[in-house]
Amino acid sequence: MYTDSSLHIPPHADQIVEAMLHAYDDLILILNKDGVILEHKSGNSFHLHALWKTKLRKKVQDMLPVDAGLKITAGLDSLRQGSGAVQFEFSTLTHAETKWYEVRLITAFDEQAIAFFRDITKHKLSEEKIKSHLNQLDAMRSIDLAITSGRDLKQTLSMILDYIRKYLKVDAASVLLLNPQTQRLDFAAGVGFLTNALQFTHLKIGEGLAGQSVHKRTLIHVSDLKKRETGLLYSANFSGENFVEYYAIPLAVREQILGVLEIFHRSKLSAGEEWNHFLNILAGQASIAIDSAVMLKNLQQSNVELTLAYDKTIDGWSRALDLRDKETEEHTRRVTELTLRLAQKLEIPEAEKKHIRRGAILHDIGKVAIPDHILFKPGALTTEEWTIMRRHPLIAEEILMPISYLASALPIPRFHHEKWDGSGYPDGRAGEAIPLAARLFAFADVYDALTSNRPYRPAWSQADALHYIRKNSGSHFDPKIVPAFIHMMAG
Repeated sequence: MYTDSSLHIPPHADQIVEAMLHAYDDLILILNKDGVILEHKSGNSFHLHALWKTKLRKKVQDMLPVDAGLKITAGLDSLRQGSGAVQFEFSTLTHAETKWYEVRLITAFDEQAIAFFRDITKHKLSEEKIKSHLNQLDAMRSIDLAITSGRDLKQTLSMILDYIRKYLKVDAASVLLLNPQTQRLDFAAGVGFLTNALQFTHLKIGEGLAGQSVHKRTLIHVSDLKKRETGLLYSANFSGENFVEYYAIPLAVREQILGVLEIFHRSKLSAGEEWNHFLNILAGQASIAIDSAVMLKNLQQSNVELTLAYDKTIDGWSRALDLRDKETEEHTRRVTELTLRLAQKLEIPEAEKKHIRRGAILHDIGKVAIPDHILFKPGALTTEEWTIMRRHPLIAEEILMPISYLASALPIPRFHHEKWDGSGYPDGRAGEAIPLAARLFAFADVYDALTSNRPYRPAWSQADALHYIRKNSGSHFDPKIVPAFIHMMAG
């Protein structure tokens, strides 16, 4: 029978709990049915100070953010109703830094529960950074398509300014173009303004903040417009906009000034290095758009360079994943090369091989969301852990689907664990219902895994690996492709 005065543990179970408390470098709490802390242990590297520094006999809900506390209460209710385990994430602000934690609740003895808290901040930051880069990639690709679509300059600039507002999270933005005849900066496009205060702007070079940015050919930043003497404030309409922070960045192509991009925000911005980097990228895109419309310049070479930048970014994501999992370091490079060799042997068109290459590089991008304790578990995974692990192709689809540029590369990340006989995952697709790119990749993925050293076994010989592939022809592998792969590897 549970009592609230002491930790009640059945006979001979105290050693089990003690072992659990010292098995992890996480924060571990034993709670009663109401969430009161009965016992705790925190690892040396754990940073949730509000918990591990506190005394016992307090409700854990009272020491967490409100939403996390509600999740704890709901989780304890779920355990009492028969749920074996409950897992969720929450964030909190610690020393001006946002920290993320994963919480897992499991049933213990006599209506008690064990709560495991794990710091997942690094993984969250990595995930957010990848998502941010994907969003930037999508924005740049969309802008590039707009530039080459033949839209007029005003439409293109309005679209770029919309992306600037969306991805830089600012209130308003405008572009002033340099009139080569009058040598004045004239308003060309703007979004996010409440008034028409800037629509009649005509500035000499060196006049006003925008004119100074062009004259000095440098970015100008004002952290508080209300504390700086500027001609902008002379306009009653502009004062009504209530802008606080301001940026002006000159737009230029081949050393030729085309205009200036202005950024406005009605409160303080948290602009870090990545924000400023993307601002410069978008300013560069705006410059290209202006140059294209005004100078009728052929942008084919720019498109080639942008595509190379995309591929380098994709390569960077792959290297980041390889660094996270030392066991598979260099695996991505090898399987990509093998898949492309097989595609070449099967005379796959060059245009399709570009998508195959990107898909192979990103084949395990979905693992970025798989918790470390599952991804790097040395022993066999539980049924629940396998369920989570087998979601990584679906997670890859969630990450890549919004990026139209990568749509044709998606088959490999999404279907590379499907098998010819339908016994694979996550969909159980069979035969030619599995995209050809994924069927090709399966050969390279399995062959590389078999011929690489693993902590639990040494690498197989090439002969043994090829024998395995021949043996699984028609079950794991497309039987029509097996002879080509074996001939390629044995040749």
